[in-house]
Order: sequence, then structure tokens, then C-alpha cells
Amino acid sequence: MTLIELSGLAVFGLMIGSFLNVCISRLPEGVSIVTPASRCPSCGTALVWRDNVPVLSWLALRGQCRTCRSPISRRYPVVELATAGVFLLQGAMLGGSPLTTDGLGLALASRLVFSALLIALLVTDLETFRLPNPLTYFGLAAGVVFSAVGPLGVSRSLIGAAVGAGVLLAIRELWKRLKGVDAMGLGDVKMLAMIGAFLGWQQVWLVLLLSSVVGAIVGVGLAVAGRGTMQTKLPYGVFLSIAALVASLWGQPLIDWYLGTLSI
Repeated sequence: MTLIELSGLAVFGLMIGSFLNVCISRLPEGVSIVTPASRCPSCGTALVWRDNVPVLSWLALRGQCRTCRSPISRRYPVVELATAGVFLLQGAMLGGSPLTTDGLGLALASRLVFSALLIALLVTDLETFRLPNPLTYFGLAAGVVFSAVGPLGVSRSLIGAAVGAGVLLAIRELWKRLKGVDAMGLGDVKMLAMIGAFLGWQQVWLVLLLSSVVGAIVGVGLAVAGRGTMQTKLPYGVFLSIAALVASLWGQPLIDWYLGTLSI
């Protein structure tokens, strides 16, 4: 991609990040993401366009509402910048343009949609311990649709979704029988089904491995720091999101490397 294309992708990422903030704020509450227009979460004043420019408006207002001066969470610029950064990384890795209908363009468009969903799910789970159905259901459908015009193919996409859901359902049921409690919510099951629809069944196993490793490291770190115990509930969707992003960028090389170590 050229520098101009990458710059455009970064700006596009900032804009999508702003929309993701709306989803993160409203979907857990069951509020429409279309209406009403963006407004201050404290005083309810509708935002004019100059107060709704990604990152720049937050900086210009010094993280405060223009009307009531209530603080505006740093989450807003962080999500916008993170989305732009991930979009740039996906663009640099894949090339192509999401505005074209060739193979690379469609692959990039798929990865951008996938990345946006993962970021929204990550932050929502981190803040609320919830993975909204509108995100996971839309993602599941989008993954299958993109697979129909991409190299993955519908059959492998559907198998990936089934494997993702089936594995976590089996773990959930086994843990419930052994411990008498639910090991995870159904939101995690739906999320891994979505991931499988985008990446295929082989990548599901990589995502499970990576998310388990990251979750274990975080859990042990919290226990050592005295901020929790090994039984502390953790938002597993956060770890699934991180693992799925890694898999979408470097999944096949990681699988090839792992299989190579087994053959030594």
C-alpha cells in the first residue's frame, strides 16, 4: 500500500473507532446505536460536529464536556487510536484496498470488519463483563458472507463456527458437572463461533491456545500482585479478542512453526 492509502486507512480507522465507542457505550444497555445523536453521557447535551472529531476533539476539550465540564473517559481516544493502529497493521500485512473487489481488497475488508468487532467486544467485556449479541451475531453472519467470496469458503467457515461453539460448550458443560458452576458465559461461546467463521477451524485451536496462555499469565500476575486470586473472574472475551487479532495477522506462520517443532 502507498503512503496515501495507509494514511486514508488510518483516518478511516479513527472514524470507525468513534463508531465503536458508540457501540461500546450503548449496546450493553440495549440502546439504539443510530439514535439519538452523540451526546454528553453526563448532561445529555448533543455534541456539535466540532466536538465529535476523533481524538482531536477530546484533546481540544481537555477530556471534558464543553457544556458541563464533566470528564470524558480516556477510553474514547484510546479506542479510536487503537482501531486506526490495527487497521494500519492489517493493511500493511495484507496490502490491497477495501474499496476494490479483487482478492486482496476483499481479504482486507474482511480483516477490517473482523478487527473492529474484536476491538468492540474486547472493550465491552473489559468494562461490563458482557459480549453483546448484536456484535457476535453480526460477526458470525459477516464471517460466513466474506468466506463465500474469499479463499476460506463457506464450508470451512461454517465448520470453524461449529468447532468454536462446540469446544467452549463442551468445556462449559464439563466444568459445570465437575464444579457445579458455569465456567464461562454463552457470550464467549458465540464469540468463538464468530472467530471460527472468519478464520476457519484450524485457527480456532490457535486462538484457544493463545487466549488460555494470555489469560493464565494475567491471572497469575493479578494473584502475585495481590489484586485477585486464581478464582477471580476474568473477562475471557478480552483474551479471545487479543488471540484472534494475533491469529488474523500471523496465524498461519505460527501454526507452521508449531507443526515444525513437532517434526523435529
